[in-house]
Amino acid sequence: MDRNEKSEIISEIKELLESSSAVYLTDYHGINVEDISALRNQFRNEGVRYKVYKNTLVKRALQESGKYDKIADHLTGMIGFAFTTSNPLAPAKIINKYYGDKEKLSLRACYVEGEYFDGSQLKLLATLPTKNELIASIMGSLNSPVSGIVGAINAVMRDLVSVVEQISKKQAA
Repeated sequence: MDRNEKSEIISEIKELLESSSAVYLTDYHGINVEDISALRNQFRNEGVRYKVYKNTLVKRALQESGKYDKIADHLTGMIGFAFTTSNPLAPAKIINKYYGDKEKLSLRACYVEGEYFDGSQLKLLATLPTKNELIASIMGSLNSPVSGIVGAINAVMRDLVSVVEQISKKQAA
């Protein structure tokens, strides 16, 4: 690989680092081609880019970007990188599911929304609700008092109608 190719790859890595809301480092040692292709498809379906780069090029891109400083400590061996811009927890859920099924792909470290997590916190990240799930939960919580008030008003109206009906029955008798 010549100097121009290296500088192009470094600039690609820098661009991915700067535009991503989350970066995951995975150890893919022992995974066959069929499994890695299936894994890439799962990542792609969630809008995640999964790439493999030379560790030295990633180190240089990290130095130039000035972001994600703790990642450089984990750049040894066979490392795959998952970059996401839309759903920062999607890679954690995919990695956790794959690790649970095959026990081969493992998380080395990640940055989610600027926070560093090491590989031991994969289960924690995978069980966190997504942004959309949190919004739905909050909206449901906000909606429940309103529906309670509507129910109480309807109950008062039913009771009032019942009382008026009972009075009309007494007067008719």
